[in-house]
Amino acid sequence: METIERPDVNTREAVGGGSRFLFPILCGAAIFYAVMQTVIVPLLPVLPGLTDSSQLAVSWMVTITLLVGAVITPIFGRLADMYGKKRILLTAFVVMTVGSLLCAVSSDIAVLIAARALQGAGAAVIPIGVSMLRDELPPHKLNGAIAMMSSTLGFGTALGLPFSAAIAQYANWHMLFIVTTLIGVVLIVATVVYVRESPAGSSGRFDGVGSVGLAAALVCLLVPVTQGGTWGWSSPAILSLFATAVVLFALWGFHQWRNDNPLVDLRVSMRRAVLIPNVVALLVGFAFFGNTLITTQLLQTPSADGGAGYDLTILQAALCQIPPSIAMIVFAQVGVRITERFGSKVTMMCGATVLTVGYIVHAISGKSLWAVIATLGVTAIGTALVYSTLSILIVRAVPAGMMAAANGVNVLLRTVGSTVCSAVVATILASHLVAGSHFSTSSGFTLAYLVCAVLAVIVFVACLALPGKAPREVHP
Repeated sequence: METIERPDVNTREAVGGGSRFLFPILCGAAIFYAVMQTVIVPLLPVLPGLTDSSQLAVSWMVTITLLVGAVITPIFGRLADMYGKKRILLTAFVVMTVGSLLCAVSSDIAVLIAARALQGAGAAVIPIGVSMLRDELPPHKLNGAIAMMSSTLGFGTALGLPFSAAIAQYANWHMLFIVTTLIGVVLIVATVVYVRESPAGSSGRFDGVGSVGLAAALVCLLVPVTQGGTWGWSSPAILSLFATAVVLFALWGFHQWRNDNPLVDLRVSMRRAVLIPNVVALLVGFAFFGNTLITTQLLQTPSADGGAGYDLTILQAALCQIPPSIAMIVFAQVGVRITERFGSKVTMMCGATVLTVGYIVHAISGKSLWAVIATLGVTAIGTALVYSTLSILIVRAVPAGMMAAANGVNVLLRTVGSTVCSAVVATILASHLVAGSHFSTSSGFTLAYLVCAVLAVIVFVACLALPGKAPREVHP
């Protein structure tokens, strides 16, 4: 595959002033997408009444966003490498904003599900953004910028919960999407005015067959993962979809391996320097989402009648997520300093260790509220150390013409990990309900946390296979 050479370091230094707005715009976009993902969660209990629909129908407002995000991320990443990163980034912003606008003006459940599907396009923001940062920033600024962008995704995830809960408690729920529509318009205008098109790219034809094949395989995988608890894990529909996913992934992999212009270059993806970060992304995607998902439910669970929780309101529980999110931003930069001094491998192993400790403490029942919030912070710090390093590893390991697509696969795997986490946690908590209630026992929460701890240990083991200390800076 032919590649178009990116500018050298001196050229990027000389033109750096033209991209001074790129970083804040991309960070704002990451927060925007993360808010989009979580903004609907506090509304789930009341949306059936507000939309005159069933709980199952409303649950698709979460599922469809994750599903479309997983499908579209590698596709938009490849399109960005081929046709221009600014162009595809703007496309993602416009699609997300249209989705927000539809949610702001409609209460029809079919329209809302379609609108939430459009909002899933925002998942492409992170891989395209990381690729643009590599094209535009000088090497000495790159690692810190990538780490900060990755951590703002976590901050936006936590910000969306109290934002949504406050609106739901004190205002009309449509106001949520009026605000996000306005944010989307601001991002579109800022990108058009202040961001220039990246000079890097790749030639070749777009792999339409590979795109359709990957989309079909992901749908057949993620629909049963998200709906297994509702349809029944042993139901014919669930088992058939899983079996179809296995066949489609096998056929898709064969097609990608033989294609001269693949959607995902499997030969590059199988390199140790790319494969290990992708495996870690899948596992940490699960662990990161577990920290938010399990703890938010624990904080809202009653403390009486066998409950293990703390009787917090939706808004109070959401506010507990903000301090850990701030810690993520701070420790993402700490992770960069560790990487520059000792190498990415050490940073990843430190992050996995902190994650493991956090989840083991999480699993201890009967802690005071401040201890729960502190443990949230510890686990968030471990996540930040790992997340701050993943994109840096991908940037170092793949050619410039594949940058957005490669980061798209990494983000895709994080999304799959989070989706699987949602299903696993729901199944565990549902199987440990207090008799005659809808909330879980302390043993249910403990088991859910321990599953995340085991995955953190696997992340540590996987990191042992990473290469040793890498160069301090990324070179063209």
